[in-house]
Amino acid sequence: MYRKTHTLLSSDVDASRRLRLSALLTMLQEAAIAHTTQIGMGREKTLDRGLLWIVTLQQIRVFRLPVYDETVTLVSWPGKTMHLYFPRYYRMTDAAGQTLLEGAALWALMDRKDRHIVFPEEHGIRIEEEAEETGPQPALPAPPRMPGLSPAGTFTVPYSYTDLNSHMNNTRYLDLAEDRMPAALREMDVTEIRTEYAAEASAGETIGLQTAEEKDGFAMAGFSEDGRRLFRLMLRFA
Repeated sequence: MYRKTHTLLSSDVDASRRLRLSALLTMLQEAAIAHTTQIGMGREKTLDRGLLWIVTLQQIRVFRLPVYDETVTLVSWPGKTMHLYFPRYYRMTDAAGQTLLEGAALWALMDRKDRHIVFPEEHGIRIEEEAEETGPQPALPAPPRMPGLSPAGTFTVPYSYTDLNSHMNNTRYLDLAEDRMPAALREMDVTEIRTEYAAEASAGETIGLQTAEEKDGFAMAGFSEDGRRLFRLMLRFA
């Protein structure tokens, strides 16, 4: 199991001094990458051989977001491999051991050249299932339930939003959502995050956006110029 303690920096939080949602997803992403290295499935067997780790689905239940200068512990562990997909679980606790949030993601491996998901066993990639020590595992992620969406303009992916996979990083979609949601929702406490990444968006690509607002929720979906769905996400608030 992977375990890391971190004290939140000013760059981790937003104007409310709470952990920024994109910073949270960055912490989960880096934990997953670090753990694959720790268990012998690091870049030498993936990135250096033309295989890229990607997130397909993610679901996080939030009890309380940590705040600036707070020390938290993030634990992450892998579930049983499901053909093409690698389940990964997360739990974050505060200094007193109280659970702040928990969730799960489905990861996959993509060929860098043809951009298709690959079968891991064909490349000698194997990650053993682990069991979390303190309780039942969080639920596996399910696609976001989308309410009625309305057109909400477009967004052109800047180079600064792309990552070493040469596409818009999964964490940046949360920044995009926070920029577009009503200010009243940003002031509320987030309770659930669900994301689905269906296709890649590259630097310079223009995404057609659709959004929906509820009193306790915000949904967003993005589509390519030829109509392919790129992503969708749902945020719930207390």
